[in-house]
Amino acid sequence: MEKKNIDRRHFLKASALTGVFLGLTPGSLKSNDREWVKEELERMSAPKKALGKSVMGLTVDPIDQLKVAFIGVGNRGSSHVERMQALYPKAKVTAICDIREERAKESADFLKKNGQKVAVYTGKEEAWKEMVKRDDIDLVLIATPWKDHTPMAVYSMQQGKHVAVEVPLAYTLEDCWKLINTAEETQRNCMMLENVCYGDEELWILNMVNEGVFGTLTYAEAAYIHNLKAGLFNDKYYQKWRMTHHLATDGNLYPTHGLGPVAQYMGIGRGDRFDHLVSMSSLQVGLTELSKTVDSDNEYYNRTDFAHGDMNNSLIKTNNGRSILLQHDVVTPRPYSRINALAGTKGYHEGYPSRLALKEIDDGHEWVSESKYNEMRERFKHPIWEKLKEEIAKNNGHGGMDFVMTYRLVDAFNKGIALDMDVYDGVDWSVITPLSATSVQLGSIAVKFPDFTRNNWKNKRELGMLKK
Repeated sequence: MEKKNIDRRHFLKASALTGVFLGLTPGSLKSNDREWVKEELERMSAPKKALGKSVMGLTVDPIDQLKVAFIGVGNRGSSHVERMQALYPKAKVTAICDIREERAKESADFLKKNGQKVAVYTGKEEAWKEMVKRDDIDLVLIATPWKDHTPMAVYSMQQGKHVAVEVPLAYTLEDCWKLINTAEETQRNCMMLENVCYGDEELWILNMVNEGVFGTLTYAEAAYIHNLKAGLFNDKYYQKWRMTHHLATDGNLYPTHGLGPVAQYMGIGRGDRFDHLVSMSSLQVGLTELSKTVDSDNEYYNRTDFAHGDMNNSLIKTNNGRSILLQHDVVTPRPYSRINALAGTKGYHEGYPSRLALKEIDDGHEWVSESKYNEMRERFKHPIWEKLKEEIAKNNGHGGMDFVMTYRLVDAFNKGIALDMDVYDGVDWSVITPLSATSVQLGSIAVKFPDFTRNNWKNKRELGMLKK
């Protein structure tokens, strides 16, 4: 018994399990600890005692003019500022913060030209903390490197602010629980800004699911396949922060774009839940090969120690028996795809390009004709894309989904209704990263999902985007 306890203490100090879940230094797994690992994973996935009350369906009094502050106005954050400005006076930007003075000034100047004067915070690591203490802020929008998302969101909620956070919402299991507990304790909204859930194609499929076109759903495929490798080596990302994750983690680093819509199709958190996953990665060669071709003064020149395999495949099983194949590949020379495949007893859809098969037409043996496809697109299209057609054309972003997302966020606060997505959605989709990394490290074992809703997932709830 004493030796077994010593082995377990060694495991806790050295294993990938603690590296991923608790933030300690990862190392190698001792094979004789495997059964104990499974026990620990079961324990970690069990519902925790609530420190507050559920924020499912959380509403606040209507806010006629939503006062917004931004943390991070770089590549992504500056585009959020532009779309928020487009919704003035329903929303007003009161303050912005970025560690880089030139970035903060660019967004401040843009707002000034459009009639909004904002306070600017910059120049020091924790300037954002000073900003979020202001009284003239209802919502803090966070668009910073991934590791900063949770601490910034937690602190902002503790200052009485609602938060909207770029993807992923969290990066460790510990951070997921921090967000849940803080949102429930403070009764503040914490929404992950998953723009793909507002895509024209995705909302069309969601409508068809709701209308029974697919019958009983059985499985789906989702992905983030996007050749980013050149940008990982240059200064596209502040201090090359994205590359640091490829050095440290082998798993699905960026799951939510493909998975978010699929989770909504399947009613995850609304009558079903993710139960467990199994994950495995291919060998890593793409970044090593490219590292030999970059400038010799690049810190990643001629590196061979990248942890992340070129392709990660994760299989997810839901409580109701459905399965999801989720992929992540940002280094292979192949066209962009989120796959967006959905299967049911009456139909099947596959994206990139978008195609539809229906049981009622030749038992689904062929894709429906172009005329039938267009008929289905027209019949089940989501009305918001027609309603916002002119605004989308003026304020495009990822094909229009960015503006639809921002509009829905602001509109919910203006009207005092529940947001389309809540903190439970955000952590359910984000926790894929630590769970997949743990599964990969431990030989592709099955890893249970925590129940962040504390059994409230069993209650079927209508998505805000489906309400008439």
